[in-house]
Amino acid sequence: MIKIFTGIIEEVGVLKSIKKESDLYTLEIVAEKVLEGTKCGDSIATNGVCLTVTELGNNFYKAEVMVETINSTNFESLKKGEKLNLERALCPSSRLDGHIVQGHVDGVGEITNIINNNREVVYRIKFEGDNFKYIVAKGSIALDGISLTVSRVGRNFFEVSIIPTTISETALSSKKVGDRINIETDIIGRYVYSFLDHKDKKQSITLDFLRENGF
Repeated sequence: MIKIFTGIIEEVGVLKSIKKESDLYTLEIVAEKVLEGTKCGDSIATNGVCLTVTELGNNFYKAEVMVETINSTNFESLKKGEKLNLERALCPSSRLDGHIVQGHVDGVGEITNIINNNREVVYRIKFEGDNFKYIVAKGSIALDGISLTVSRVGRNFFEVSIIPTTISETALSSKKVGDRINIETDIIGRYVYSFLDHKDKKQSITLDFLRENGF
């Protein structure tokens, strides 16, 4: 079953420990709100990465992470005590206040500039690779699991303008220039791009096309 998130962060947790055992890493994360109603097997987006809860305590949960996930996200630089954005998977009856986020990271960007403009803070993110083509001005994007709107796109970077409230209520408050950040592009934009790309090649929508695009 596909898990869906909104990119609206429910809580900022703290990494208590990260341990490597064989070919798996185990993360233990101190939290409170996201534990309400959660059971083992449920999904929690952790810095934008969809993780399955393997153990629950009074004030923590544990999740196992594959080496491939560690190496393809900013998890490879996680340290004890680090703040993490947390969000439980969307329930069928929940309101979708952000945008559709799957918890599948497309790549890792680097914060190259942070500009304070009174009522907003502009973050410039350097991002290279094939997935950059899915980023468009005014489009949606998830940074460490936070639903944001792209304000500007350059040759190998994009910018987001963020209100102070979002920064103070997420782990963005601890981010600085040079830090790496998980990026998930807008799933709707990816589908549209893929459809138009196939259309340009005069290919029709087939069962194979739908499977390739997550349907």
